[in-house]
Amino acid sequence: MDTAEFRRRGKEMVDYIADYLESIEQRQVYPDVQPGYLRSLIPEEAPEQPDSYEDVVRDIERVIMPGVTHWHSPYFYAYYSTGNSYPSLLADMLSAAIGCVGFSWAASPACTELETVMLDWLGKMLNLPEDFLAGTAGQGGGVIQGTASEATIVALLAARSRTVRQIQAQSPEHTEMDIISKLVAYSSDQAHSSVEKAGLIAGVRMRKVATDEKFAVRGETFSVMLEEDKRKGLIPFYFCATLGTTPSCAFDCLTELGPICNAEKIWMHIDAAYAGSAFICPEFRPLLNGVEFADSFNFNPHKWLLVHFDCSAMWVRRRSDIIRAFKTDALYLNHDHQDSGLITDYRHWQIPMGSRFRSLKLWFVFRLYGLKGLQAHIRKHVLLAKEFERRVREDQRFEISADVVLGLVCFRLKGSNELNETLLKRINSARKIHLVPCQLAGRFVLRFAVCARSTESHHVQEAWAHIAEIASELMQDLQH
Repeated sequence: MDTAEFRRRGKEMVDYIADYLESIEQRQVYPDVQPGYLRSLIPEEAPEQPDSYEDVVRDIERVIMPGVTHWHSPYFYAYYSTGNSYPSLLADMLSAAIGCVGFSWAASPACTELETVMLDWLGKMLNLPEDFLAGTAGQGGGVIQGTASEATIVALLAARSRTVRQIQAQSPEHTEMDIISKLVAYSSDQAHSSVEKAGLIAGVRMRKVATDEKFAVRGETFSVMLEEDKRKGLIPFYFCATLGTTPSCAFDCLTELGPICNAEKIWMHIDAAYAGSAFICPEFRPLLNGVEFADSFNFNPHKWLLVHFDCSAMWVRRRSDIIRAFKTDALYLNHDHQDSGLITDYRHWQIPMGSRFRSLKLWFVFRLYGLKGLQAHIRKHVLLAKEFERRVREDQRFEISADVVLGLVCFRLKGSNELNETLLKRINSARKIHLVPCQLAGRFVLRFAVCARSTESHHVQEAWAHIAEIASELMQDLQH
């Protein structure tokens, strides 16, 4: 493919993508295929001679689209929202074309510097404490990780490294392995499974802290667990607080937990993967109160801030804590400005050495939507969730299972877990809308998350009417 054909095919692909997104609600939201469907549709081996571009494009609809779950459909209400917008897509085209690998400032100065500045922009939108901003002389700063899962493991490993250094400075006779064997990390029993996975990767024990009736961790419960573990000779060193849990969008009480962590020299990491985007709205910013006690904070703009995957924003109060844990130097990575104090090499802030030019997505979206446009997007989704909540409450057969704070509604039929499992199976089998469940206080609960940028009130009304109709059919079947 030469430049001339690339120009032509590129315009065609933009048209295809625009048509796809514009008409996405006409596609079945959840695919009707069985595992292994794709293998029989393509050859067993790569072609020896080039295929034509026309053949490749035809196979998008024949091979790929039948197996796609359409996350950006207004009938997709599963998991949490995943961001998408035309400015973000255009920025990623440019990122792919530039094709730099951002492991150091010298590898592409714009890639490093724009990331630093964009994380400062975003931190100011969230009204983060100054300690978390890089500025021109700050000790903290932000970095774009691939996912919140990566941010959790990076924070955990940095906390482990810091704790080992502190203990060995006071008691040099203790070996690193001896110290690590006694370390214990904590998270909510509602925390995402990636937190548990981080503990497995780091080789430290992870304990889950029981939550209250709002599914939030409180200070008193955490303190009791800490004292128990210290009496056993264990060393508490890390707590992952969650703002907006995956099951119910619950919020751990940072203002109680933060002072405890600071007093006990425990690294507090805040995972706000979904909910964090909402904190750009003044009315939701109080949900972040207590962040001033944290050592690190993370959320995913690629969930709710119109930036597509992957773009997970992480801030640290002291970047030296991260750099010490991950710094490796090789002659071929050195450059003249690495000790200037004016720049950072992001390979020291993350698990992979390199990363894509992801900050372009933030730059495009922030400039072309503006803060007001992004706030309007968040508020619209919250209002749509409240509309769905009202519909559920008006139907006496149903109940709301958790507070509706942002864009998630947890609901269920009044009755057994088996009844609600059957309801969800029928809803998803119909493939008109797509939902996933969670378990809250031993109950099987359906989650309705407003996800797509294009979701409107009439889509929510259609979804509720569909759910209510299937519920009526289910109840009639049970009576016969």
